[in-house]
Amino acid sequence: MMKLHILGCHSATPRSLVFPSSQVLEIDNELILIDAGEGMQIQLRKYKHKFNKIKHIFISHLHGDHFFGLVGFLSSLRLLGREKELHIFAPVGLKEIIELQFKIAQTDINYPLIFHELSSHDSQNILDEKKFKVDTIPLKHRIYANGFLIREKEKPRKLNMESIQKYPEIETWAYHNLKVGKDFVTENGTIIPNVELTLAPLPPKSYAYCSDTIYKPDIIPLIKNVDLLYHEATFLEEHKELAKKTKHSTAKQAADIAKQAEVKKLVLGHFSSRYKDEEQFKIEAQSIFPNTDIAKEGKVFEI
Repeated sequence: MMKLHILGCHSATPRSLVFPSSQVLEIDNELILIDAGEGMQIQLRKYKHKFNKIKHIFISHLHGDHFFGLVGFLSSLRLLGREKELHIFAPVGLKEIIELQFKIAQTDINYPLIFHELSSHDSQNILDEKKFKVDTIPLKHRIYANGFLIREKEKPRKLNMESIQKYPEIETWAYHNLKVGKDFVTENGTIIPNVELTLAPLPPKSYAYCSDTIYKPDIIPLIKNVDLLYHEATFLEEHKELAKKTKHSTAKQAADIAKQAEVKKLVLGHFSSRYKDEEQFKIEAQSIFPNTDIAKEGKVFEI
């Protein structure tokens, strides 16, 4: 199961009760940090996410409301005595920014900090772990930007112990083969089909994060049928010309992307502070894509 935890979902500047873009994706007891707007580590503390469980950080682009919280977090990890490596996937330039900040502060990072700099305008597989993989989603903003597609890998089949116990010949050494889908062959050559001895796992889940971008229909094949899509909706349709000028999207445009991509659920975020009632975003999007919700600090979406 995946869980999406919203730390911040507003654009430009932090305010007294809301924060810029940042979120945690939970996958099988591992935490992935996606964007790191100002105040991010305060939100991690508030919602009781353990800093040391974060192994991978993904930064969509180098506008401050998406990474200004990062250097403070990296410094805190140093003070907390982190030892294991941390991987940061971000556009070219972030490594230089972070290293300069620590150089001027005469601060040494005492854990392996590994940068993976991104510059391609094509979708790339940038991480391939045992349980999940991550591809970029090329976006179009005022500067180079990527979204991220995180997909679980297919889980092993589950042992059906009730059926297995009917065959004393099946011992524990055979369990691994059964989990990967192999049939069991008895000593006399009888084949016991795998489907009789195991249960199908839950289907792999998928999550697509599409932050700052214009309406960009060419991402649709990349995010087709994902379980959850987070798409920026900085403006309402009445300000679509402003969205075009600043290279952002409206709630209606985000809903149109979700509908064409046939995603299961859409979550809107990156709201402009000009709007006092964010329910307007939900209402506008639901006229096109009914299964739409809006992000909110502290909100959790189970995928």
